[in-house]
Amino acid sequence: MSTPSELPSVEQHRQEAPSSVRCMVVTVSDTRTPDTDKSGALMRELLEQGGYQIVRYEIVKDEYDQIREMIREAAQDSNVEAILFNGGTGIAPRDTTYEAVRDSLDKEMPGFGEIFRYLSFAEDIGPAAILSRAVAGVVGTTAVFSTPGSSGAVKLAMTRIIVPELRHVMREIYKKS
Repeated sequence: MSTPSELPSVEQHRQEAPSSVRCMVVTVSDTRTPDTDKSGALMRELLEQGGYQIVRYEIVKDEYDQIREMIREAAQDSNVEAILFNGGTGIAPRDTTYEAVRDSLDKEMPGFGEIFRYLSFAEDIGPAAILSRAVAGVVGTTAVFSTPGSSGAVKLAMTRIIVPELRHVMREIYKKS
């Protein structure tokens, strides 16, 4: 049995992680267009600044079946390693992104939503953070992240969680044993 000092550190894992990740950005909205999608543009910009590749960008209506089909199709595309959604995570009757993503996951990363809500509470919106249903996990070997659609929420999730950790997430997904 290994002692704690012999176990790989988080920093070691990060060093062993891929140098880049091929990402698909998806905005969930019934009204946004490529010209009006500020959050999708911000997500793509922050990924590129972090050294990630944007291989696809789409806008999809907030329809459960359409979102699930997009996840299924993208997870089978060998050119897509991570899918990043923004929008549709609230509690309004029309918001279905959370359910569609959650129901598609093979494995959930509950810490993503927990940390996102904590940071939202502490740094930005206070108790209204309980309204966020940010979620993340894995479908096959594809990482999936879903954030609220506001630019502030996208910036927070991207700069504090996703951009710094996505390579490490992929290292864990690709790990053989």
